[in-house]
Amino acid sequence: MIGAAASKMEQEPAMTVTTTKFGPIQVDPEKVLTLTTPFLGFPESRRFVLRPHGKDSPFIWLQSLDNPDLAFVTINPAVIAPAYRPDVLPLVREELAIGEARELELLVIITVPKGDFQAMTANLLGPVAINTARRLARQVLLDPQRYDPCWPVLKEE
Repeated sequence: MIGAAASKMEQEPAMTVTTTKFGPIQVDPEKVLTLTTPFLGFPESRRFVLRPHGKDSPFIWLQSLDNPDLAFVTINPAVIAPAYRPDVLPLVREELAIGEARELELLVIITVPKGDFQAMTANLLGPVAINTARRLARQVLLDPQRYDPCWPVLKEE
């Protein structure tokens, strides 16, 4: 019991990061994701944190800790495309130090056209692969013949 209390005391304190979208946020250092390869066009952003969009929302914000203006809306692809189960290349698995399949989580980035929420799409071609155990992540490029970069999120009934 004493060891557990001592290790809790040794944990890094939460840091405050000011973001454009959310204002100041408290970030637990144990929740920070580090990109092994930065997103194309954002070389300065390597540290991110996941933030729920809302209590009952399937959307998750991927907020940069290095660029206060950068936040991506993401979603677990199983919510919008249940059959989506792409193979992640062994090189990527190695880069992310993924040992077991349960350590791998995929999120897809959502694009919402200004003023047209109904036309939002998900990028199934370039999911974000996350090693949940080691908190490492990177965007993966899949086969463009098989995966759509503009998958409609809200299907017409």
